[in-house]
Amino acid sequence: MKKPVVIKIGGAILDGYSQGNSSALTALLKVIASLENQPVVIVHGGGCVVDEMLAQAGFVTEKKHGLRVTPKVHMPIISGVLAGSVNKAIVASAASLNLSAVGLSLTDGEMVQCKLSSLQLGQVGEPSPYSSALLDTLLKANFLPIISSIGALPNGELVNVNADDAAVAICQLLNAELLLLTDVNGVKGATGEYLTTLNNQQAEKLIKAGVIAGGMTAKVNAALHAANKLRRSIAVASWQSPEQIVDLLNGGNIGTRIQPSGC
Repeated sequence: MKKPVVIKIGGAILDGYSQGNSSALTALLKVIASLENQPVVIVHGGGCVVDEMLAQAGFVTEKKHGLRVTPKVHMPIISGVLAGSVNKAIVASAASLNLSAVGLSLTDGEMVQCKLSSLQLGQVGEPSPYSSALLDTLLKANFLPIISSIGALPNGELVNVNADDAAVAICQLLNAELLLLTDVNGVKGATGEYLTTLNNQQAEKLIKAGVIAGGMTAKVNAALHAANKLRRSIAVASWQSPEQIVDLLNGGNIGTRIQPSGC
């Protein structure tokens, strides 16, 4: 079996889908369907849909360092949206293209264990890879696992997990390639150009200068963590060009390559 590829999606690709515009997600799934004998795992967030549902319920969304603050009272809505409606909508869209998709959350099959985040973000979990048994079985049987970023603490409480961090944990679990799809073509440098590569020292400078900010900070930090753990570069690229996935699997450079320390 080929090395699996973990693809993280979120942002506008899911915002558009929640509004009935499935073209971007469909385009991505069509590319995945065209891959031959290539194990793929999708990890998704859906913060834009969560924000909409929380607002309808009268809640206000707060973020720190580009990360969502999750009071316990928000969790029924967040878990219902991510592990429920968003996850099942992606599974149904995949099934319409004859992909054998299976909807999961991080806690299924003990894939990922979580502890409470140390960043004082409320009911937010820090994920660690634990057991690949379920995913190994599904991938060998040619299923497409679609995993929501909902995990659980050892006491059984559900936690919200940053989807980039969730993708990193799944990538570590499978020793897979990792592609973080975002709304832009990569990470921008100080003069507004898209960077072809980015290492830890460069990232620290750009974050300190405010060039890398908001959600991109969390994405870059997650990619750096994955690159250092796996000792290889991680791609951050746009979901608007899903055909790039083929280039990635063929060894090409796409988007911004996040490099491990020492490279």
